[in-house]
Amino acid sequence: MIVSLGISIPSSSSSCSSSLVDNCGLIPTTTTTTNYYNYNYSLRLGLSSTKFQRLTSSSSSSSIVCVADGNQQNLGIVKDKSVSVILLAGGKGKRMGASMPKQYLPLLSQPIALYSFYTFARMSQVKEIVVVCHPSYNDIFQGRSDSFFISLLTLVRSPLLHHMYVHFLSEIDTDSELVCIHDSARPLVSTEDVKKVLKDGQLNGAAVLGVPVKATIKEANSDSFVVRTLDRKTLWEMQTPQIIKPALLVKGFELVNREGLEVTDDVSIVEHLKHPVYITEGSYTNIKVTTPDDMLLAERILNME
Repeated sequence: MIVSLGISIPSSSSSCSSSLVDNCGLIPTTTTTTNYYNYNYSLRLGLSSTKFQRLTSSSSSSSIVCVADGNQQNLGIVKDKSVSVILLAGGKGKRMGASMPKQYLPLLSQPIALYSFYTFARMSQVKEIVVVCHPSYNDIFQGRSDSFFISLLTLVRSPLLHHMYVHFLSEIDTDSELVCIHDSARPLVSTEDVKKVLKDGQLNGAAVLGVPVKATIKEANSDSFVVRTLDRKTLWEMQTPQIIKPALLVKGFELVNREGLEVTDDVSIVEHLKHPVYITEGSYTNIKVTTPDDMLLAERILNME
């Protein structure tokens, strides 16, 4: 296919509240060890200068003190006008069996692609939306908002995903802190879920919306015989948006191009760098509209809202 909020870390020597302890993922435990640093959380934040010092006494109680540099206080908070959105709206949608691509079919009288377009347009964090679409559908997006920049890219077909994204990245504002890539065939993504995955992308460098798999998944061989049953507790269904810091995306492209690697989605580019990708739990209502049955389900969800 082509085409909230973070944790404000307290200043030195101030104690963490219980809510911050929960958000940090730190659970006070009884220990007599002093000056124990939670490096795991520091690594998740990507910090070397920030340390989470656990101070304990010989008694059964313990406390946690966060020690951070003053210039790190806004980590995890996505600033206004700091996100570039790439809205992918160039797919053909053959499985829908319609006369036009599925993302332009009317869903309760509005083109499918405009639902997520307006979701991003209403967010203060978004500075621009780069719409990747066939030129014959440019008029659907033109003039939709005056509050931010809209760039319309003519669809350039390529069998390699990373070749196409090189063109997309050239259109993005160089001052953007995050790139948010979304499939316009997912019209029901919520603002709340977008904010969550943006925050996690800011903290970790790369993040993707996903939901735990509910069905039993079996691996089969080429003759359709079951090989094994996969552990459902470790499986997630990926969604969009997928959030990546621009520098990581550029490094990923360089590696993929240099070694001729195969990529299937946006965050897989980052995976090739061995950089961790965080999965933000999303909503099962963030469906991809691919078939006529999906259209009916999307209408039902919208009517419920």
